[in-house]
Amino acid sequence: MSEKKVISGAEGVAIAVKLCKPKVLPMYPITPSTLVPEKLSEFVFNGEIDSKMIHVESEHSAISALYGAYATGVRSFTATASQGLALMHEILPIVSGSRFPAVMFVANRALSGPLSIWNDHSDSMSERDQGWIQLHCESNQEAFDTIIMAYRIAESKKVLLPVMVCADGFYLTHAYEPIQIEDQEKVDAFLPDYTPEHYLDTTNPKTFGAFAQPNSYMEFKEEEEKAMREAIREIIKVSKEFDKSFGRKYGNGLVEGINLEEAEYAVLGVGSVCGTIREVIKELNEQGKKIGLIKLKSIRPLPVEDLKILCKDLKILGVIDKHASIGFGGALTNDIRSALMGEKVKVEGFVAGLGGRDINKEKIKELINTIMKNKEGYWLK
Repeated sequence: MSEKKVISGAEGVAIAVKLCKPKVLPMYPITPSTLVPEKLSEFVFNGEIDSKMIHVESEHSAISALYGAYATGVRSFTATASQGLALMHEILPIVSGSRFPAVMFVANRALSGPLSIWNDHSDSMSERDQGWIQLHCESNQEAFDTIIMAYRIAESKKVLLPVMVCADGFYLTHAYEPIQIEDQEKVDAFLPDYTPEHYLDTTNPKTFGAFAQPNSYMEFKEEEEKAMREAIREIIKVSKEFDKSFGRKYGNGLVEGINLEEAEYAVLGVGSVCGTIREVIKELNEQGKKIGLIKLKSIRPLPVEDLKILCKDLKILGVIDKHASIGFGGALTNDIRSALMGEKVKVEGFVAGLGGRDINKEKIKELINTIMKNKEGYWLK
């Protein structure tokens, strides 16, 4: 039965996974994602989910086992963070290149070194070019909902690409918020049983992980690019259908514009920081300042056309970048600047929040004052 419960973000993600009925759960614990496999192990032990949990030796083994599970044609799931995601790097493009519609939860955490267990986006942003759809969440309810939507998106025959569902470590994973837990029957109606397109079958032999000559490798990557572009339409479609079924939406599933109607300036954020930005622009709007928010949910595929529409009347866009591309500023800023090349809006980047440094209201106001004075972006410490 559908009910609202005050639980941690990690538990909410685990419950969402349970409702999606994966058959294999290869897991290796790493802070701050560990609470997800812990809760899933309870569900398996108590018989609440008909799944096999594999206790692997490392995150590299976890993603490899996820690949193996999808090769046999079953829906699966794993979770990781930080160095764990980095250790998976070798296998990430193998999963996407095999067109397996896997879903993985990433509890965003800073990469070492120096060692940090706190939140930024250096782990997932460093993997944005590996053929995985990447969706970021502002709240725990959004993380719960996005897990369910992710399977629909990934398993679409027009897409068949894996999805990372990302939520800020500790800020969301360990925070307790009210989450609407949906009824199993409603989820089943929205997310049908998985019917694999490609898997190991002795009656219909196929090759996986084949060697590609120079005369064919590019064609494989071109097909992934086409699928990622198709994912833009599929994400919008699934978002609309989710809203119709459950009454919740997050922009168009890719990006959301808030208070942009008369705005001349705006802040672009990703993840939980958007909650803080909302409060700041509410205060400033009440003071007569025309400031808006662009909440970017999809890092890959990057919704270029939507961004152009949202920014068409803006003078300056300030981008909060929780990952530094060392030697060339903020990685997200560089992506947004490229996406808006030729548009009249000016893009200024602000690297902030690295290693869990708090991005409070005062820092958001400092950013806004900077762009309103038409000054350059900087490391917002």
